[in-house]
Amino acid sequence: MLRRFWRWLTGLFHRAMDRLEDPDIMLDQARREMQEGLVQNREKAVQAITQKNRLQGMLDETQKRSKELENRAITALKQGNRELARQFIREKAGNDQVIASLQGSYEQACQAVDAVKLAVKRQEEEVRRKTAEALAMKAQWKQAQIQNSITKALEGLTFESQFETFGAAAERIRDAQAEAAARNEMLGTSLQGKIMQMEDQAIDYQAEEELQKLEKRLGLAGDEAAAETQEQEQQVTVGEGGPPQIPEAAEVPEVPASELDKQLEELEKRVNPGS
Repeated sequence: MLRRFWRWLTGLFHRAMDRLEDPDIMLDQARREMQEGLVQNREKAVQAITQKNRLQGMLDETQKRSKELENRAITALKQGNRELARQFIREKAGNDQVIASLQGSYEQACQAVDAVKLAVKRQEEEVRRKTAEALAMKAQWKQAQIQNSITKALEGLTFESQFETFGAAAERIRDAQAEAAARNEMLGTSLQGKIMQMEDQAIDYQAEEELQKLEKRLGLAGDEAAAETQEQEQQVTVGEGGPPQIPEAAEVPEVPASELDKQLEELEKRVNPGS
């Protein structure tokens, strides 16, 4: 039981690893990490720019303060108060030192901000390039999967059994056609077939006769049609020892049963002479 459970855990772990190593997932994760890194660097750039702006504000205020002290010293000198003017100049000197310090810090901040801006710009370009590469790689991965699926499908195709089935079916159809042709041939040469042919001809003759009667009743047939009908009746001849022979386009009347019996007896004598 414990061994089965361990195998199940191992299989689940390998399946999870295969899932994690899927190129689609790996590329999406890499893109997310690049985006997160870009966002963090942008935030750092914003903080650097904010500090630079603060230094610039402090520098502007200090420079403004030095200008005011200088103007006050000039006013005191004009009023003849040299001692007050000296105090203003002394205060201005200390303020100028602060200006020099702020100026150095501000220049360093400007350089740092420019470097951060350039780094962020390059990173943005890199992220765009990597994103395009990731999309292309995902398309290649999908294409590879499709090709593998097609290859596996083609490897699993088997045509031999289908061809054998078609061949067997075609052979049975040919046998059935040959048998049907043989039966038709036998039916055409047998006595029963000839009798059926005679009966069909007799039915056709009766139909023609009824049609002629209808034409006479309607006044559509003349004396010539009647004469032609009589002439066709006289042309019907009976062959020796066989069924009636009918010329083309001629109609045969129904043969009596006694005549058929007579012909059948003659045929039996020819087939069995010793009987």
